[in-house]
Amino acid sequence: MAKQKHGNTVLVHLVIFFFCAFSVSARVAPLLQNYGNPIFRSNFHTIYDTSNYGAFQLSNGLAKTPQMGWNSWNFFACNINETVIKETADALVSAGLADLGYVYINIGTVLGQLVPDPKTFPSGIKALADYVHGKGLKLGIYSDAGAFTCQVRPGSIFHETDDANLFASWGIDYLKYDNCFNLGIPPKERYPPMRDALNATGHKIFYSICEWGVDDPALWADKIGNSWRTTGDINDSWASMTTIADLNDKWAAYAGPGGWNDPDMLEVGNGGMTYQEYRSHFSIWALAKAPLLIGCDVRNLTAETFEILTNKEVIAINQDSLGVQGRKVQATGIDGCKQVWAGPLSGNRLVVALWNRCSNVATITASWEAVGLESGIHVSVRDLWQHKVVTGDAVSSFSARVDIHDCQLYIFTPFTVSHSVE
Repeated sequence: MAKQKHGNTVLVHLVIFFFCAFSVSARVAPLLQNYGNPIFRSNFHTIYDTSNYGAFQLSNGLAKTPQMGWNSWNFFACNINETVIKETADALVSAGLADLGYVYINIGTVLGQLVPDPKTFPSGIKALADYVHGKGLKLGIYSDAGAFTCQVRPGSIFHETDDANLFASWGIDYLKYDNCFNLGIPPKERYPPMRDALNATGHKIFYSICEWGVDDPALWADKIGNSWRTTGDINDSWASMTTIADLNDKWAAYAGPGGWNDPDMLEVGNGGMTYQEYRSHFSIWALAKAPLLIGCDVRNLTAETFEILTNKEVIAINQDSLGVQGRKVQATGIDGCKQVWAGPLSGNRLVVALWNRCSNVATITASWEAVGLESGIHVSVRDLWQHKVVTGDAVSSFSARVDIHDCQLYIFTPFTVSHSVE
């Protein structure tokens, strides 16, 4: 009898093992498993390494592509109220931004002890969520994996279940979870309880981990959240934006559908950078599969800001179904200021950015070797800012003259791939 019981136990363990192994392998299939045809060089998978993606992704059905929407913090900071939120929802819809995918409206600061302030949110958060949902949008909220938020209001640590249930009862769709006053407890211990609490509500809530990149969350947060901040806070300057782009680039191999590297929100339209610099900002965030969370006042967009934020072709790069984060593949010139960033897209295409971080106009060349193409491959090149094919037959390399701090963004379509020219 003991032998039979032992045999049955072993059998059960084997069944569980094989079931788990199958489940995990099904979830972590290589993102580039179909990229092996003669178009690409033998080192293609090394250039666009995705080997660290997918170890036990959160798999709550969210974040199949990077999140898009708006966050109040960069422009309004703590000066937020329900009127601003409602007017922002109205503006996202009326301006056509919602139709492009900007659907999350995230309140970027805590409301005060998780009880809405009767002066700033007199109708309550549930009524506000209903209003936002009525517009076909989603509402996000902010809390902290510490004793207090960064504004020294009560955080959610040790109260995760109660707070998650409250968020769900309000109909919240997104939680940004910050890192202030963390009591010295390691983030790997502080962030999972809120994941478990959110999942236990039965209400799908996007879980955005804001750990500032301190403990390299790309190494562990894919098991916990839908996105994770890889850097400190961005500010509205060229120096901040470029520094953060480089810091985030280090973790490209770890991102993919279900979990994304987050280099912080967009500053486009806030006035601290030039048009060319904002265009670079948006191009690189799109290529790097970063969240596209607008950080300006969408009720008062300039024509230039509207043009950048509504470029459908650039947004399509960010939302491409393949879900591979693009990265820096070549840097030449003084301090490496003439840069080529690139990434694979669905349909055996590539997105390629020529980014001029130099102090003068520069000609930048993307060689086929750098972007992972075989040298003899013929390529059609489409400019995503001019919205036209600029050459139908590039071979071995492609060059363009790029303005100071500007970024030209292209789709490379090899001839052996069926494509249309608009």
